[in-house]
Formats: sequence, structure tokens, C-alpha cells
Amino acid sequence: MKSNMGSIDRALRIIVGLVLVVLTLTGTIGWWGWLGVVPIVTGALGSCPLYSIIGLNTCGTKSCNKK
Repeated sequence: MKSNMGSIDRALRIIVGLVLVVLTLTGTIGWWGWLGVVPIVTGALGSCPLYSIIGLNTCGTKSCNKK
């Protein structure tokens, strides 16, 4: 799978995902907070399937696509 996300995009996804999961675990928000797992996984992998479908790439350099 080719990387299509830059470092800022990846970091923000992981942070937002972690916040959602923690808020779910503490009972602050409902079950939908488990959706935070999706940005955590895509951020960790550096590839977003939706970005691939719509042709978006936030990587910024061609070296990201060499995976």
C-alpha cells in the first residue's frame, strides 16, 4: 500500500483518534467514539483508502510513494 499522507496529517489523525477512544473509555461520549480506531490505524499505516479513491495525497514529496 502506498503512503498518501504527510507527517502532519498522520499525527493529527492519531491524536484525534486517541482522544475519541479515551473519551469513550471514560464514558464521556458514547459508543461512536470507537470510530477513533479508524484514524489511529490509517495514521499509523500512513495510507488512507478514501484518499486513494479520490486521488488526494497530503504527502508533499515523491519519496512517500516509494513504499
